[in-house]
Amino acid sequence: MSLYAIGDLHLSFSVDKPMDVFGRVWKNHEKKIWKYWNKRVTDRDTVVVTGDHSWGRNLEQSRKDLEFIAELPGRKILLRGNHDMFWDAKKTQRLNEAFRGRLEFLQNNWFAYEDYALVGTKGYCYEGLDTYEHFEKIRDRELERLRISFEAARMSGISGEKAGISPAFGSEEIRPAGNRKYIMFLHYPPTSIGEASSPFTRMAEAYGAAKVVYSHCHGKARFDDSFKGYVNGIEYKLVSGDYLNFKPELILE
Repeated sequence: MSLYAIGDLHLSFSVDKPMDVFGRVWKNHEKKIWKYWNKRVTDRDTVVVTGDHSWGRNLEQSRKDLEFIAELPGRKILLRGNHDMFWDAKKTQRLNEAFRGRLEFLQNNWFAYEDYALVGTKGYCYEGLDTYEHFEKIRDRELERLRISFEAARMSGISGEKAGISPAFGSEEIRPAGNRKYIMFLHYPPTSIGEASSPFTRMAEAYGAAKVVYSHCHGKARFDDSFKGYVNGIEYKLVSGDYLNFKPELILE
């Protein structure tokens, strides 16, 4: 039983959005996804798909894309990406109910994998496409969603203790409950270009995350936008589909 991750599948079975205009690596990328996923992943494995699943503008347009993912081997946990217009963050529970037993949706919640808690949110980084004030507003909203995910996992592991007020981010009191270990998933990279740290990396450190897994970065020019490898004791992994040539990346054996 293993844990894998991959992001940015950018499927478009119901809309006209060919991806090969973005480079040769995207030519017939749906076939690559099917081929390599079936080669690597078994029904006993878990795969976290880190956002940008579908170009559909609503659930009906995205249904064939989600069905494609659902038919792939293994347990599939989906994170919300910036292009996932079908996914209203406030209605995540409806998606979990609609696809129960086939797909799971990670937003303001968490999922267990062995003795790890899988936590996450879309995240956000500054790419110069909006004002810095707007960036900070979206970033802070995503930080709160990530904190909710961490806290839901943390408090679920406390046995014999009454769940009280969650500690403030940055508090020295934040600690894993019991033997709880965390893997943190984002769609966006954890830092903006040039940052040596960010509120996302500091939250990962505060909660003692073992790994941070992210995607969103496309093309060779963007693959080094953020951390890869170990930084302050945390392993950072980029899992954008084109970076992996659409081969799911092993996170834990």
